[in-house]
Amino acid sequence: MKKSRLLITLVLFSALSGGAAAQPASPSTQQFKHFEEEIKVKGTLDYLLFLPQGYEQSKKKWPLMLFLHGAGESGHDLAKVKTHGPPKIVETKPDFPFILVSPQSPGRGWNPEVLNALLDDIMRTYRVDKDRVYLTGLSMGGFGTWELAAAHPEKFAAIAPICGGGNPQNAKKLARLPIWVFHGAKDPTVPIERSREMVEALKAAGANVKFTVYPEAQHDSWTETYDNPAFYQWLLEQKRGK
Repeated sequence: MKKSRLLITLVLFSALSGGAAAQPASPSTQQFKHFEEEIKVKGTLDYLLFLPQGYEQSKKKWPLMLFLHGAGESGHDLAKVKTHGPPKIVETKPDFPFILVSPQSPGRGWNPEVLNALLDDIMRTYRVDKDRVYLTGLSMGGFGTWELAAAHPEKFAAIAPICGGGNPQNAKKLARLPIWVFHGAKDPTVPIERSREMVEALKAAGANVKFTVYPEAQHDSWTETYDNPAFYQWLLEQKRGK
């Protein structure tokens, strides 16, 4: 009887021991993993295109200006893009000496990669002097100018952000670009400090930067800028790699 009890006890212990040994060991810490995959995103933009007088009659290559509007012109009514700046000017000045591309943001902000893809398409399709591609924008477009130029500084001969702001940490990426910054001293919408901090960071990085402050201007610092012939003359003097 005692032997039977001992045998049952040993069999039970063996079964329990074997069952415990069969359980998988649970990880004691979280595991570090990494995922990476290139994902293509579809981007769409409507835009205004202006070709200067003589484009069709000549085989020469032309300077290109990419203009980014402000928040008030966003949406799906492309005519709104003509409210300010170069798209407004070319309505009455067909001798404007640039190919002008003026996209419309469908919402708030600008996507630099979509803009870059648009720029590539324009340069493939039209006779663009790739060493004279200029970028400018006002307010939201000023922010977009800083962002796109920092993402693809190799594309541009010069940039001109107006009443916008950028990331001072991008100053080194922009240091080789000629840059002319504009802002109203009394701007209640985008404080002038947003431009000033970029200018200071650029100077510290050794950049060729100009800064024009309109002492009495509020948010509209673009009308005086885009109405100034010296602005366009300065742009045309800038050439990529010069």
